[in-house]
Amino acid sequence: MSLPSRVKIVEVAPRDGLQNEKQFIPTEVKIELIDRLSRAGFANIEAASFVSPKWVPQMADGTEVMNGIQRRPGTIYSVLTPNLRGFEAALAAGADEVVVFGSASEAFSQRNINCSIAESLARFEPVAQAAKAAKLRLRGSISCALGCPYQGEVPIASVVDVARRMLALGCDEIDIADTIGVATPGRVGAVMRAVSEAVDPARLAGHFHDTYGQALANILAALQAGISIFHSSVAGIGGCPYAKGATGNVATEDVLYMLNGLGIDTGIELDAVVETGQWISGHLGRKPSSRAGNALAARKEQPA
Repeated sequence: MSLPSRVKIVEVAPRDGLQNEKQFIPTEVKIELIDRLSRAGFANIEAASFVSPKWVPQMADGTEVMNGIQRRPGTIYSVLTPNLRGFEAALAAGADEVVVFGSASEAFSQRNINCSIAESLARFEPVAQAAKAAKLRLRGSISCALGCPYQGEVPIASVVDVARRMLALGCDEIDIADTIGVATPGRVGAVMRAVSEAVDPARLAGHFHDTYGQALANILAALQAGISIFHSSVAGIGGCPYAKGATGNVATEDVLYMLNGLGIDTGIELDAVVETGQWISGHLGRKPSSRAGNALAARKEQPA
C-alpha cells in the first residue's frame, strides 16, 4: 500500500511526557514548552491533564498552563479528562479537545482502576455527552492495545471491541497505544488493519513507546496499513512505568527525521523541534533520548 502524503503528529510531551517526572516542573517551563511546540508548527499538542492532583501531582497546574499559553490558530490543544469534574475544568480552561482513556486489556483495567473495560468506558459516557454538547473534539485512547504487563498478549478482537465502543461514545479520533512498547511491526500491521475495518482509518492514531527499540519500525508498519496520525514526545520525554529504566514515548525528532526522509509532509519544522528537545532536556537535567535530535544538534555545533 502507498504511504500517506501527509501525517498529523500529536505532540504529547507537555502531558504524557512530563507527568512521570519526579521533580515538579515549573508552570512557566511547561508554558514555554507548549509555546515553542506551537511555533514549530504542530497541529495538535497534548497540553495538560485535569485529574486529581493526589494521583498526578505534576499536572496540578493544568488551569494555569492552559491560561498562560499563546495559542496558535489552527492548533488543537488537548487535555486529559477522566470525569465530569475534570471536563468542567478543561472546558473553563479553553481546551479544544478532551481525551478519555480505556484499556484493551481486562487484566490492566482491573489492576489499575478496579473495574472491567465495559465499566470503565461507561464512566466516560457523561464526559462524552458533555463534550459533544459543548462542541469539543473527543479523543479516545486505547492503552495496552499491543501488549499488557499483566496478561501479556492482548487479543486483536479486544482492541477492535474497545475501538467500536469508543466510536459509539462519539470519539472523533481513537489512539491505538503500545503502552509498554512490546509491539513489533507484524503485530502492528495486523491490529491496525483489523481496527480499520471497524473504524475509518483516518480517525485512527498510533501511539508507540520505544522500550524495545521498535517504535519507528512500528510507525512505518502503521503507515503501510493506512494510518496517518501518530503521537510522539519531543526528546523522547516520558518513561515507561512498567519497564524499569526503559525509554517511553518515541522521540518526535526521530519520527520527523524518518517522515522527512520518506517525503511525507507534517508541517513541522524539525530544527525548531531539535532546539526545543535540547532546551527542555536541560531543564530536566539529562540528555535527550532522541538519536536524530542529538545527531542534528551535534552537527550544528561543529565548526564549518
